[in-house]
Parts: sequence; structure tokens; C-alpha cells
Amino acid sequence: MPPRPTSSLIQLPPAFLLPQLPLNHSTTRCIRSLTPPRPNRFNRSQNLPLLESTTAAALQRKVYTTPLRTGALGIKKGMTAIYDTETGRRHACTVVQMDRVQVVAHKTRKRNGYYAVQVGSGWKHPSNVTRPQLGHFAQHGVSPKRHLVEFKVRDEQGLLGIGEMIGASWFKEGQFVDARANCRGMGFAGGMKRHGFSGQPASHGVSLTHRAMGSAGQSQGGGSRVYPGKKMAGRMGGQQVTVQNVKVLKVDDANGLVMLNGCIAGPDGCLVKLQDALKKPWPDMQAGRRGTVEPLAVGSI
Repeated sequence: MPPRPTSSLIQLPPAFLLPQLPLNHSTTRCIRSLTPPRPNRFNRSQNLPLLESTTAAALQRKVYTTPLRTGALGIKKGMTAIYDTETGRRHACTVVQMDRVQVVAHKTRKRNGYYAVQVGSGWKHPSNVTRPQLGHFAQHGVSPKRHLVEFKVRDEQGLLGIGEMIGASWFKEGQFVDARANCRGMGFAGGMKRHGFSGQPASHGVSLTHRAMGSAGQSQGGGSRVYPGKKMAGRMGGQQVTVQNVKVLKVDDANGLVMLNGCIAGPDGCLVKLQDALKKPWPDMQAGRRGTVEPLAVGSI
């Protein structure tokens, strides 16, 4: 075997002829990374601001997604159509009627940790109201209401006076609102109706199980159990559904009617919660705001 040449006999070319290789390149080949990212419980690795755990910091993070003023309550009366006199187009709309909507109470940051307005609508006979609720209404000098809903507001300027009425003119034509209502309940429904399952074959060995769900889980491989959240037959509907960015087509303050573009969730006669849309600029309306503070436009949300 010939002797190995020494390093002094090896002559390297000039430095400008050598290939430019990155210095931080690792030649070790392996499956796992040599420098795996370590989780940081303080969330400082990506130069993100440190989240504070105080209530003041939580309210500050939600300042741009909290409406400036309170919402209103209405009863869904049905659907109709409105014809545009300029273009002649027909617009399907939902009719919402506001029935004696009144401010009942306040929630303040000093006492409750946040600002909110409790709004009531309708009327209820005192004999059908519990004594604690009667005391609540009597304390604020308001007649018993059939519906009570709380709307969060950004700051103290959004708190209306107790006993103040909210009519259909609270909203203006052309603005956008978020409509919340409980959708129509379907009762106990099967897998095909509730989740859109295709069902079993119509023939060839299937007997009386054409609409059955089938297997709900595996035996040994999955732990001999049904996974949580499995789509199965059960109660369908009846939960709150929010339709965002609904345009107000027409407002009839004399009759307390608000016409909303398109359809919203819920059957006729259900309670509808209307509030300024979060994903649209706030309406330029000083009604419902104390002082002369200009509303902030949040169009980039």
C-alpha cells in the first residue's frame, strides 16, 4: 500500500477559485433536526407582544371588535319584497318589528368588569313574572318585559339612560347589521338529514336499514370506543345563528319596522337581536353615544 501523502504536499487553488459554501451548513444526515424549535410558554420567540392577564388588558384587546353602541330587539314577522324605484329590481327582505324596546339596566366596568346595556322588549303581565324580576324592574322604574338581552359596548359613552326607548330609527337605511336568532328546530333527526349521509344501498342484501347510519367506530384499533364529536343522529337545529353584514333596506319608525335584505335565521315570531356589523365600518351616527366623540371606523377587520 503506497504511503499517504502529507497535508503539506497538497496544494489548494486560490481562494477566489474555491466554491463558496455556506458556513452554517451541517453535513450530518439524520431524520430529526439537530436544532428543533423549543416551545416558549411566554410567547416571545416570534417577537409577539406579551399577553397580559389583567382584565384591563383583555378589554384593550377587544376594543376594536366591541360595538360603540347598544343593539336592539325585534320580532321576525316574515318576508316580503321591495322594488327599487330607480332600477326596478326586486329585493327580497325580512320584516323585523320592534315592540317597546327599552333600556332596563347597565353593566359597568367598576361593578361587573365590562360595559353593557340590558335591553328589554315587549310586555309581560306582573302575575307571570317572578318576584326577583319584579323587584329588578321596579328598581329601575321599567314595566315588566317579555325579553331581556344584554349588549356589550366599548366604553361608558355607549351606555344609554335607563328607561330610554329604542325605536326603528335606531338604524338608518343603507347600514349593515348583524342579525342573531335561534334557527328553526327540527327535533330528533337521523344521520342523513342532520349530516347529509348517503345512507345504505337501496337493494342487494340491505334489509330495513336503508337510512341507517352504519358503523359508529372501530373495535380494537381505535380503543373499542366511539370518538367524541362523532356525527350521529340527534337533535337538529334550535341553536343561535348569526347572519353577518345584513343591509338595512328600509326603516319605518312610525310602525317600528326594519326591512333587512335577504333572509335571516329563525321562524316567524322568533326574537331577533340586531346590532351594528362588526366587519363593516361603524355607522356615522351620534345617537346612542354620550358626548361628541367621533366613531372609529373598523373597516379592516
